[in-house]
Amino acid sequence: MDQVRIIRHPVVQHKLTELRDLQTPPSRFRELLREITPLLLYEATWDLEVEEVPVRTPMGEGRGQRLRGAVGLVPILRAGLGMVEGALQVFPEAQVWHLGLYRDERTLQPVAYYNRLPAQPTVTWCFILDPMLATGGSAVAAVDMVKRWGVPHIVFVGLIAAPEGLERFRGAHPDVPVYVAAVDSHLNPHGFIVPGLGDAGDRQFGTG
Repeated sequence: MDQVRIIRHPVVQHKLTELRDLQTPPSRFRELLREITPLLLYEATWDLEVEEVPVRTPMGEGRGQRLRGAVGLVPILRAGLGMVEGALQVFPEAQVWHLGLYRDERTLQPVAYYNRLPAQPTVTWCFILDPMLATGGSAVAAVDMVKRWGVPHIVFVGLIAAPEGLERFRGAHPDVPVYVAAVDSHLNPHGFIVPGLGDAGDRQFGTG
């Protein structure tokens, strides 16, 4: 899948292994999400547009580059919340727009319950944040919403994906790149990634 980039950096994989560990407590799980998200975003931002600008240094005049266009972060509630603080380390001036989506445990289909995107787009680049791309339903629905909003550049950033979810995502949005730290084996009958790391929201907030 040309649109999928797997970040195999040793530091990313080290932190992902600790995230997967059943013994990792919620406090450390949240810390790891904050630590790993900037590493993923550094890889996911190679295509950002820049413009050359003059800069005055203590030693004289020089030339530099500045990002062109506003950046938006769209965490999918609630698991995506854990990635926001790390993403803001990379983009401290970014706008943050939340989308509330949950998966119906019976049908495994996404259900939207919160969307406060303004009528007109206010960003040029939008990074959708969600630790898990399992069935792909929530990711597809989130990109649907952001595309209808009118953002020209959209990227999905997560931790772990399932092949089934990636296939669904590719079928719906072949133009949207996906950056994850791992693609795991498969989905179980309940729509959870195997081996995965469990429910990322429950593990963050101690509600499992």
